[in-house]
Amino acid sequence: MISIPCSRSDVGEEIRERTSAGLAAARAEGRVGGRRKKLDAAKRREIAESVITGRKSGAEMARLYNISQPTVSRIVAQHRMTSP
Repeated sequence: MISIPCSRSDVGEEIRERTSAGLAAARAEGRVGGRRKKLDAAKRREIAESVITGRKSGAEMARLYNISQPTVSRIVAQHRMTSP
């Protein structure tokens, strides 16, 4: 049975409760929110290594994988932070 909220604050509270319950149920089923990555880990590693070693420029890798240059820069920076 669906309850009918009495005031605006009740409506907002009910929406928050339902939303959090739905998100919790999705997490329990193993689903994760957010947008999927365009590039898998192997492609990200290839981009970072190519730019770091100087085989290709960031602009070339951006064109090759149809991504922006700032995305290439972020991938390279993340690779540098996580690599030993």
